[in-house]
Amino acid sequence: MTEKAVLAGGCFWGMQDLIRKLPGVIATRVGYTGGDVPNATYRNHGTHAEAIEIVFDPETISYRRILEFFFQIHDPTTKNRQGNDIGVSYRSAIYYVDDEQKRIAEDAIADVDASGLWPGKAVTEVEAVGDFWEAEPEHQDYLEHYPNGYTCHYPRPNWVLPRRSAA
Repeated sequence: MTEKAVLAGGCFWGMQDLIRKLPGVIATRVGYTGGDVPNATYRNHGTHAEAIEIVFDPETISYRRILEFFFQIHDPTTKNRQGNDIGVSYRSAIYYVDDEQKRIAEDAIADVDASGLWPGKAVTEVEAVGDFWEAEPEHQDYLEHYPNGYTCHYPRPNWVLPRRSAA
């Protein structure tokens, strides 16, 4: 039995390249979600965020662990920005599929804020998952095809999320 997670944290190329390597992640695809344009495309995605859809085995990796890694590889404290990418497409957001994911997401954000490890408070949006418009083939697995391609995502050694009780 698998579960699904949908996350937005800046340019989807770097997110996909790092998240796909986590043990327990079965499949990933990048696309557009959380916005206003049906059948979104790279050239026309309106207010959608660049996002990643993750299919994972919860017996191997927990949703919480995926979120911990998500917060380590992007800056959740910058509104509508990651690295050189600026705009609503690059916002930090978690799109939950059920109430349990919403609870875990809100808890993880509270842990980020309580930890004091990040440069400020998280601005990550938490919204119910909606339509996910798969990005064009040239955007899927981009950094596997172009290993020296642009990315602003990397694991920050100091951004390892403790739980509030342990902080």
